[in-house]
This record gives sequence, C-alpha cells and structure tokens, in this order.
Amino acid sequence: MDKRKYYTYILVLGSLTALGPFSIDMYLPGFEDIAKSLETSVSEVGLSLASYFVGISLGQLLYGPLLDRYGRKKPLYAGLAVYILSTVVCMRAQNINVLIVLRFIQAVGSCAAQVTAMAMVRDLFGPKESAKVLSLLLLVLGASPMIAPTAGGYIVVTWGWRAIFLVLLVLGVLILGLSILFLPNSYPADEGFSLRPRFIVRNFLSVFSVPQFLIYVFVMALAFSGLLAYVAGSPVIFMGIFHVGKQTYGWIFAFLAVAFIGLSQFNGLLLKRYTSQQVIRVTLTGQAVTGLVFWGFATAGWLNLGGTIAFLFVFLGFLGFTNPNAAALAMAPFAKNAGTASSLLGCLQLGIGALASAGVSAFADGTVRPVAAVIAVTSVLALGVLFMGRKRPVVMEEGDAGVVTGH
Repeated sequence: MDKRKYYTYILVLGSLTALGPFSIDMYLPGFEDIAKSLETSVSEVGLSLASYFVGISLGQLLYGPLLDRYGRKKPLYAGLAVYILSTVVCMRAQNINVLIVLRFIQAVGSCAAQVTAMAMVRDLFGPKESAKVLSLLLLVLGASPMIAPTAGGYIVVTWGWRAIFLVLLVLGVLILGLSILFLPNSYPADEGFSLRPRFIVRNFLSVFSVPQFLIYVFVMALAFSGLLAYVAGSPVIFMGIFHVGKQTYGWIFAFLAVAFIGLSQFNGLLLKRYTSQQVIRVTLTGQAVTGLVFWGFATAGWLNLGGTIAFLFVFLGFLGFTNPNAAALAMAPFAKNAGTASSLLGCLQLGIGALASAGVSAFADGTVRPVAAVIAVTSVLALGVLFMGRKRPVVMEEGDAGVVTGH
C-alpha cells in the first residue's frame, strides 16, 4: 500500500471514529442552556448523554453481523443516514424527553461509523500493524476532545445550543461523502453468513469463546470506562465545583485531550522495541496507581483545580497507551468475522463505560470523589483481569477464530 493511500485511509477512518465522540463532546458546554431552554434541570439533560451511551453501546451489536453479511459500506451508509436524519430532528426538539429519545437514535446511527472503522482497520492493515494504525487513528480522533468542547462553548454563547446540532449535521454529511469517495469495500459480502437469530447468537458466543478476545476486551472496556466517567463528570467538576466559564471548560478539556491523544503517538515507537502485551502491562499498572492516588487525594480534600487537572492528565496519558494495544490484541485472532468481534468490543467498551458514567451521577456529592473513585476502581479491575489472563498465549497472526456460517 502506497503512503498516500495509507494516510487517506487513516484520515477517513479517523473521521468515522471521531463522529460519536464529537456528538458527545460538542454539546457538553451547553447543558445549562439546554436546561433553561427546555425548562428542565441539568441532571435531566445529563440523561440525554446517558441515552447516547446506551444507544452507541447497543447499536454495536446491530452492525457487527450486518458488516459481515453485506460487506462494510452498505451498513455504514445506512447508519450515517440514520445519524443525519436524527440530528435534523434533534435540532428542533422542544422538550427534554424528545431529546433523550432522539439522542439514543442518533447514537445508534453514529455507532455504524465506529464499528466499521474498527473492522476496516483489521481488514486493511492486518493484526500486526493494527496497534500502530489505531495509535494514528487516535491522532485524528484527538480533534474531537481538543476542538469539540471548545468550539461548542463558543457556539452556545454566540448562536445558542441548537446550532451545535447544525454543525453535527454538516459533519455527518461530510463524513458520508468522504466514505463514499475514498474508502474501499474492504470485505466483500458473505452470502454464507446467516442473519438468522440463532446463527448471530452463535457467532457472538464463538467470539466470546476465544480467550484472548475475552481477556483484552474486558481490559480495554474497564480501563476505558474511566475516560467516560471523566467525560460525564467534567461539566460538574469544572463548571460546577471550580466555577470555570464555558469557554475555559472547553480549553481545559482540550488540554487534557493532549495527554490521551498526544502521548498515544509514542506507542508506535515503543512497539518497535516491545510487544503490545509488554507495553500494556506497564501502562495499565501506572494507570491503576494514578487512579488510587487520585482517589486518596480527593477523599482527603487535597485537590484544587490544578491538582485535579494534573491527575487527570497523567491518567489519560497512560490510557493513551493502554487503549490501542488492548484493542489490537482483542481483534488479532479474527479475520473473517472482524465485524462481529468489533461490535462486541464496542458494545462492552461503551456499555461498561455507560455504567461508570451512571455511577458518577448516582454518587454525585459536589466533590471530585465520585469520578476519582470510578477511575481507581475500574483501572484496578482492568489490571486484575490482565494478570489473571497473563499465561494465555497471544496471537498476532492472521486467523479466523470464532467463525460460524449457515443459511
């Protein structure tokens, strides 16, 4: 593959991966304005974020089998069409219950982009190159937390919260156009792949039966859930507890994104000397230790704005190494049914993350403690899963594990 095609694929796949996070991050600074406009509370507006997490988690299970049956592009186009139409209606929502439902539908549409991107990385680059490519995708994905909340803050102040959905609509249309023009159908339609419920269930179970997938998908999901807990709690932490303005909140969010995205770019350099499993053991240990110390400081009441930002920066820096390596190791055993494996990976990642973000809301006490506690507990659990599975052999070659076909 020539360099021009290589980086074109990464750019378009990165934009697909960023669509969901952009849809989350951009409207966070508008929570207070949405609450006032729809005559509700900020906590109820938070339910529209929770419904998005649920939609993007459950929707993964829908697209995985479709990607393996019809190829990569047709399900992608259908999902992006759902996203575009629901975004139009979100822009015109007149009460919070309608917005909550529409955000769920919007998420179901957007997750087609995420599942397709993950499956196509496996299709186009193979298992050995996947960890490096996923690190580069994080660089493109970095546009979301670095640009979206900052831009969202200015958009809300200047044009109001509904303009955010207009911007998301334009992004959806643009990404659909890029996908049509520049992405190949990297996996042909498989007429032997049955969409009957019993075969779909058997395929999901067959993926779960692969020990390497089971270990690393839970490592990734638990480690990543700390990030979603931070995202869910960040408006309360920064705008509620430390009383920063909307624009300042956006800049803080962007700064912290540098840790997650920027440091992940060193992953490719590390992989020239070390294996993914060696890297993940070190970085996940660092992540767990950081989370525990963060929780201790929060419980003791020793955190100010600067200290909170510092702990989150270190935590997200470690996660930037953990995430792409865990994803690559989870997907490595699969060739023919990478779509099904990708959908399960995304479902568990965001499903556990949704529980973590709900936990932050449920135990909110006006301090940083709930976010710090979730980060610490999930990181320690992820480390425990990693070490329980450390004696399992690791596959980084082409494979076709977990394939079930039928008519």
